[in-house]
Amino acid sequence: MATYNLKINGQRKEVEADADTPLLWVLRDHLNLVGTKFGCGIAQCGACTVQVDGEAVRSCSLPVSSIEDKSVVTIEGLSENGDHPVQKAWIEHDVPQCGYCQAGQIMNAAALLDNNPSPSDQEIDSAMNGNICRCGTYIRIKAAIKTASTY
Repeated sequence: MATYNLKINGQRKEVEADADTPLLWVLRDHLNLVGTKFGCGIAQCGACTVQVDGEAVRSCSLPVSSIEDKSVVTIEGLSENGDHPVQKAWIEHDVPQCGYCQAGQIMNAAALLDNNPSPSDQEIDSAMNGNICRCGTYIRIKAAIKTASTY
């Protein structure tokens, strides 16, 4: 066990955990930030996507020991009132069905737009590849990303 001083959603948090504990479980079990979901556990589905230093990463396979000097943003920290452009576009396009993958989808889309404010269809497809939606709302996801890029 070690103590880690983490920057989560703009706030410093001290956490005791084993070095190889995945960030996902630190967020959910230690910090009660349960918006980030467990999907597959092998970084293949994207349900656990968060941003680390502005890049979308799979938190289920990222050891807490690797993020101590980095800034982590979860779905809870994306916006205080749910008014981030991606969140607003998600509502406008009625993207979610079951909703399980949405936090990961939104975090990945927000990172894409932060790094590329006007992505092409191909760039959206490439960036979102690997974020699996069991309900198949990919057309609405792409439309919401395109709308968010205009805000």
